[in-house]
Amino acid sequence: MRPVVALVPAAGRGVRLGESTPKAFVAVGGIPMVRLAVDGLIASGAVHRVVVVVPTELVDAASALLSTTSLTGGSMPPVPVQVVVGGAERTDSVRAGIAAAPDAACYLVHDAARALTPPELIARVTAELHAGAQAVVPALPVVDTVKSVDDQGVVTGTPERAHLRAIQTPQGFDAELLRRAYATEVGATDDAGLVERLGVAVRTVAGDPLAFKITTPLDLRLADALRADQAADARHRADSAHAVHTSSSADRAVPTQDRAASPADTQQAVGR
Repeated sequence: MRPVVALVPAAGRGVRLGESTPKAFVAVGGIPMVRLAVDGLIASGAVHRVVVVVPTELVDAASALLSTTSLTGGSMPPVPVQVVVGGAERTDSVRAGIAAAPDAACYLVHDAARALTPPELIARVTAELHAGAQAVVPALPVVDTVKSVDDQGVVTGTPERAHLRAIQTPQGFDAELLRRAYATEVGATDDAGLVERLGVAVRTVAGDPLAFKITTPLDLRLADALRADQAADARHRADSAHAVHTSSSADRAVPTQDRAASPADTQQAVGR
């Protein structure tokens, strides 16, 4: 299978979040976003390596935070996590990640701020790449009406909502294609936008509401609540499994002679 390298740009300051800490290192449910994002990538069983791109001053902290994140994803061997220095802009950080993984056959570019992205979504994107797609993005239907406006805020049009999609990450690409896209100095709001400029078709797969980007204080409150629910569900499943195991062990531990006699046993004893 072609090696898949996940790039996680985590050098942004996250001004809109209103935190003093760089956004990727803000905790959700007690765990920094970047750690949750990397754990999700590894849990998907779809990546062979992860490159996390951070500011210079946070390289040591990120390395310590992610040093125990090399988990086993499915049947794959442990996944190495590398921390490299990013740049002033997101595009600079992605370029740094690409340069750190020249052996990749496919890249996944994943926002650390999409910390709750389900591993199943990551696997869907990667499966499309292995099936032959050159560029793949997760997409959700747009539920709000969208208006275009001019510089004065006056509405100039209403796009047909049926043809609009909200795009998430990870975005997946053939490695050589993404290298070509980043060889230019043209800007874009996402990685797929750069690829589109090369005339390459970008495929979509079903996104997931949990892959939302944590950008504002309200997003952070929602993410904290969702993490609390996930933790409660995990505890409930663990307690249920423990109760079943304990009950099963107790049943096996009761000697045959100590079990209560069945009606059939009693009838046979009376007959004798």
